[in-house]
Order: sequence, then C-alpha cells, then structure tokens
Amino acid sequence: MSRSALSHIIKRLEIMQLSESDELRRFEVDDQEKCTVRWQAQTGLFILHDLDRDAYYYFDNLDLVAIEIYELLG
Repeated sequence: MSRSALSHIIKRLEIMQLSESDELRRFEVDDQEKCTVRWQAQTGLFILHDLDRDAYYYFDNLDLVAIEIYELLG
C-alpha cells in the first residue's frame, strides 16, 4: 500500500470528525471488508471494529486510528 493510501485514510477520518453526528465508514481490500470505523461526535472517539478478529478498539487520536486502518488494509 502506498503512502498516498494513508493520506486518503486520514482525509476520510477528517471528514468524519467534522460531522456533528455519528458517522460510520467501511474500509475494504479487493471487495472484502476489513474494518469499520465509527465516529462518536459526542465523545470525540473513533471506534474501530476489526472484522477478522471481531475486536473493537477505541481511539481519541486521528493519526493512531489511521495507522491501525492502514496496517489492517496492508
């Protein structure tokens, strides 16, 4: 995955952060969904659901969630 892919992920997360309501985005590779990310506007948290592990991770930092998504998609 290229460096530009990380920039694309960050841009999608930044758009979510601008919303005043909860947002959900799906991230996939070759039409296979790898994770979902929910933005909770009220708490300022990103909730990443790793679909392969069925695990949830909570982030209050956009850069950290972007790196995690990048690694899952790699």
